[in-house]
Amino acid sequence: MTRKSRKTTKPAMQAPSVGHARVGNMAAIMWTWITAFLSLVTLVPSVVYAGTESAVGNGFGDEIEWWSLPDGLAQSTSSGKPLMLIIHKSWCGACKALKPKFADSEAIRDLSKKFVMVNVMDDDEPNDSKYIPDGGYIPRILFLNQAGEVQTDLINQRGNPKYKYYYSDANGVLNSMQEALKKLGKGTDEL
Repeated sequence: MTRKSRKTTKPAMQAPSVGHARVGNMAAIMWTWITAFLSLVTLVPSVVYAGTESAVGNGFGDEIEWWSLPDGLAQSTSSGKPLMLIIHKSWCGACKALKPKFADSEAIRDLSKKFVMVNVMDDDEPNDSKYIPDGGYIPRILFLNQAGEVQTDLINQRGNPKYKYYYSDANGVLNSMQEALKKLGKGTDEL
């Protein structure tokens, strides 16, 4: 008896069956959902962050009338109001912690009407050394007279003596605002 040899050949690549197509489509769908989810996760925080701070208030309160530093200096001279300057950075944890305390203080909002209010962030920080009387730490709050001179004696009385212009709460800011008005005059509410 002779056996016929059977030639066995492997079949050429076959088209995937319906089950395989479903797996391939399912993987593509999953990849699409994962990509969409990751895009959304990275987009939402930036939209939420952008919505929490106006370009003018920078998180320190939109109800306050804010000025740029050059315009604020001119306004202080013409109105007779003292100028309050907040120097901060967008990445600073202490600055981020102070913002809601400051913005939520009705007393600060009310008293701010007696000042020309300026806040400068990041690249808007002035380069003049007069704005760093005891160091470049942040946040710093300085008070200027109507001639644009920094009042180095108006400091956070309850703060660290090494960082005289650093504030971590609304009460410290409010106390210094009241002291500034006593020293520099109240200005007027009208322009």
